[in-house]
Amino acid sequence: MKKAIILFIGIILTYIVIGNVFAEGNIIPDEAIRIRVIANSNSEYDQNMKLKVKEKVEKDMYILLKDTKNIEEARSLIKDNLNDVKNDIDITLQSENYKLPFNVNFGLNYFPKKEFKGIVYDEGYYESLVVTLGEGLGDNWWCVLFPPLCMIEAEEATDVEYTTMVKTIIDKYF
Repeated sequence: MKKAIILFIGIILTYIVIGNVFAEGNIIPDEAIRIRVIANSNSEYDQNMKLKVKEKVEKDMYILLKDTKNIEEARSLIKDNLNDVKNDIDITLQSENYKLPFNVNFGLNYFPKKEFKGIVYDEGYYESLVVTLGEGLGDNWWCVLFPPLCMIEAEEATDVEYTTMVKTIIDKYF
């Protein structure tokens, strides 16, 4: 019985410590490369175009970076394939008869403060691949390219919720 109590207390303390780390917004490592797609406007059409571009770039980046071991290799691969990324975006937009220009930038780009699922991500300039459609005045989508926190294969669901093993055990048994 003593062992069970000690184990339970250990699990609870671990859960509290891990929970605090996640609550402080420390999910994204200091050395990370983000991706951001900004819509021309918030019209339904422009938001749909943003999602189509997001899906294409996300799939391309997954294939490109899935076996990447470190951030230097990821940077190099993105830089070396930037023209392919631009061409794929152009083809995607042309297939939808999207007539507005777009811009692709890889480097330090501004990200506004964001709260998502209780985690606050600070505003600032982050190394990132940013695709801006038209005037870039609409809502945006962003995630982390490297390490691949959001990249997924085409067959997988697009809404991923991260949890801890400790929380899973506690939920299951308590």
